[in-house]
Amino acid sequence: MIKCYLDDKTLLVQFTTTELDHHVANYIRENVDDIIMRKNIKNIIFDFHNIKFMDSSGIGVIIGRYKKIANVHGNVSVINMNPRVERVFNLSGMGKIIKVCESYEDAINS
Repeated sequence: MIKCYLDDKTLLVQFTTTELDHHVANYIRENVDDIIMRKNIKNIIFDFHNIKFMDSSGIGVIIGRYKKIANVHGNVSVINMNPRVERVFNLSGMGKIIKVCESYEDAINS
């Protein structure tokens, strides 16, 4: 459901599923949280390339990880969002606190 890549203190989470909903939310939450704790992650980049649908459970996953990273003064970014998912993202208010970037390089440099 996810692939994770580490670069120093940055975690890149690539979704292999097409839906970020209640069916996968707990799995993603638990796995990402485990990596955050074990590797002392300071920054997360969520790659939404494959995501076609996101519901409130998906929003909760992203917001929860944002809160954990904000507590260690890190940053959370998202990349590769399609217009439909980006609309949900912005309507939820996440667009005000989480940076939407065009690419991995843009997210790293922001």
